[in-house]
Amino acid sequence: MKNTPITDRKIKIALIGCGRISNKHFEAISQHATDLKLVSICDTDSQILAETVKKTGVQGFHTLEDLLSKTDADVIILCTPSGLHAKQTIRCAEAGYHVMTEKPMATRWQDGVRMVQACDDAGVRLFVVKQNRRNTTLQMLKRAIDKRRFGRIYMVNINVFWTRPQSYYDSATWRGTWEFDGGALMNQASHYIDLLDWLIGPVQSIQAMTGTLERHIEVEDTAVMNIHWRSGTLGSMNVTMLTYPQNLEGSITIIGETGTVRVGGVAVNEIQKWEFSEVEEDDKKIQEASYKTTSVYGFGHPLYYQNVIETLRGTAEAETDGREGLRSLELIIAAYLSARDGRTVPLPLEY
Repeated sequence: MKNTPITDRKIKIALIGCGRISNKHFEAISQHATDLKLVSICDTDSQILAETVKKTGVQGFHTLEDLLSKTDADVIILCTPSGLHAKQTIRCAEAGYHVMTEKPMATRWQDGVRMVQACDDAGVRLFVVKQNRRNTTLQMLKRAIDKRRFGRIYMVNINVFWTRPQSYYDSATWRGTWEFDGGALMNQASHYIDLLDWLIGPVQSIQAMTGTLERHIEVEDTAVMNIHWRSGTLGSMNVTMLTYPQNLEGSITIIGETGTVRVGGVAVNEIQKWEFSEVEEDDKKIQEASYKTTSVYGFGHPLYYQNVIETLRGTAEAETDGREGLRSLELIIAAYLSARDGRTVPLPLEY
């Protein structure tokens, strides 16, 4: 049985897709060298594959099928275009491997559902990377909400004001496409959409508008959303990849009955406002929780991997498994449906 805990050796990792995000995974794997061992990599680009084989020193494969037939990995990590995640996850599950997929888990709602079902049927784990949840600033915010320090939450606002030049989209044929990538909501802002449910709770309905205002791509480069939570909380989200001249802000502001907090910076890395009616021990940690970042990815991947290790060792449960991944995917799809049809979309998508 694949779900038998791995307790007597290192957990073996294979990684598919050696592009931009893969370096964060290689770094995390190396930081957990006592528990993890990279054994195989795969990429369809011969040059990238050769360079990564040289860098990692492990066996390389040009196709997923070739890797699956020869690797002795326990977990397959998917760093491939988002539109490939469903097909690849299902194939890996059928072959008996646990799967970790980068965000978003899929570009279509039913694909995400199929991924979860396939891993359930095969008796393997499905992990969906949500590393931003592990950032110290957001961990503090999550604790404050769980302790009900805000009282009733009245309003939430999220801004993602970043830039992605045309050269970014032109760097690969799959970027900026509906089938393989999705736009500013699906790709760049998906970690922030994850905060809507993880922090605030179940969403009742979404009203969205999207636009392709400047970039020559199929999908949106700019979007706005209105959100109504089941609790009665109201909120909004503003996203653009057209900020001049560089990434400006990734922030969340929460206004409640007995508390107001703003976590900002380029990628929710600075606590800029932290005020509650009652003082607690966490309030002394505001300055040390904020951190400098050179990347919108943050530093959460190694912490995310720690939970994966503990889950596969049998000492913890997955914090962001396939079902948890579906929660943010559902919100993204609801936003796209709203923008396409010009209507408010109620949740859940399926009853």
